[in-house]
Amino acid sequence: MTSSEKRRLSLDVVRFPLKNPFVISRGAKTEAVTVVATVSQGPRTGRGECTPYSRYGESVDSVAASIESARDAIEAGADRAALQKLLPAGAARNALDCALWDLEAKICGVPAFQMAGLHRLAPCVTAFTLSVGTPEDMARAAEAAASRPVLKVKLAGEGDAARVAAVRAAAPESELIVDANEAWRPENLEENFAACAAAGVALVEQPLPAGADSALAGKGWPVSVCADESVHDRKGLADLRDRYDVINIKLDKTGGLTEALALADEAEKLGFGLLIGCMVASSLAMAPAMLLASRARFVDLDGPLLLAEDHPHGLRYEGSTVFPPERVLWG
Repeated sequence: MTSSEKRRLSLDVVRFPLKNPFVISRGAKTEAVTVVATVSQGPRTGRGECTPYSRYGESVDSVAASIESARDAIEAGADRAALQKLLPAGAARNALDCALWDLEAKICGVPAFQMAGLHRLAPCVTAFTLSVGTPEDMARAAEAAASRPVLKVKLAGEGDAARVAAVRAAAPESELIVDANEAWRPENLEENFAACAAAGVALVEQPLPAGADSALAGKGWPVSVCADESVHDRKGLADLRDRYDVINIKLDKTGGLTEALALADEAEKLGFGLLIGCMVASSLAMAPAMLLASRARFVDLDGPLLLAEDHPHGLRYEGSTVFPPERVLWG
């Protein structure tokens, strides 16, 4: 990407109210709070959106400060390769990395997916997330969503076997992914995995806390196990092979599309399956992740479906099928 025109970086905090409260094992939220980085060069503008996550020690203020720390370098022309050294993996780098992808695509007149080596972007089927609640509440939510081909079921630890059974009874045809968000413990692994196997669950995501998941090693669990909080980028990936079958790639963890693509390559070499995931955010955050969807066994890019409103020119969803972004949105 070359141009003699000076770069400009700006930041915006954007709040998206949710249709319904979003509840996981760590708490509930009623809005998605995102940070949007905009990098302009002449008449062309690139945007990237990230979601600060307190689980990873992030806040809106800390992410904004991290982006500001890279301002001089970005405005001086730093590219995506340089950015990987300027900031660590995380939400701040994600916003800037995706903005630079978008800007380069617009300057070069080449779609981002072609820059990433893809021939085309195709629609894909996304999971639809059910918040954690009582078995009765989750059964009602599952019944309302039972026409969707894939449901992602949030769990909370105590009582999860009943939750899984209730969702399966209410949505007998849907493929189920369950996400414990680190809420299980070694002493209830066998019971919970057995309940998931009985319900025909396809994937159990992050059952134990990151850094305390050694009990998963070498057990031959009856349902495939996915790492989320336990994997952010390529560092330490090889050490997870005895515990996990699949990894969840989220751009807010990897620090952008650049590292996400490299992580996907390394994971495939090591024999991991892929789940392409998201935080609760808008179509602007989902659009770059679409470049990875064709490589994934599971896609979880339903963030915009949970919002009461989205960015203009947002992704088009028909049921659970999500279509590639228009270039006016991103890429």
